[in-house]
Amino acid sequence: MPNLENKFFNCEKELTLSVIGGKWKMLILWHLGKEGTKRFGELKALMPGITQRMLVNQLRELEDHLIIHREVYPVVPPKVEYSLTEHGRSLMPILDSMYEWGKYYIENVLETETEENESIE
Repeated sequence: MPNLENKFFNCEKELTLSVIGGKWKMLILWHLGKEGTKRFGELKALMPGITQRMLVNQLRELEDHLIIHREVYPVVPPKVEYSLTEHGRSLMPILDSMYEWGKYYIENVLETETEENESIE
């Protein structure tokens, strides 16, 4: 069950950011949404710099918020896979838009600013 009952949100955008915000959650969602089901080790390898503990915490929060599904297989050694739920899949257009905006911003603001600074020097 999502753990958002005791929190107050001024608007729906604040709620959305509470569910998917942070350094790692959007990357987790991006990889699961674009590449499909992944095991823990595969996700960790796709995100250099994330600690095992942080990945576990982020996955648990996304699972608690019903954004990802955790499938545990009764085998030895244990096998666990993560995938997007219907709610998680519904976030992909938002993440696609964020990707496009970031790409545009890099190309039209940051690179332009860098070129202008270099021409001044």
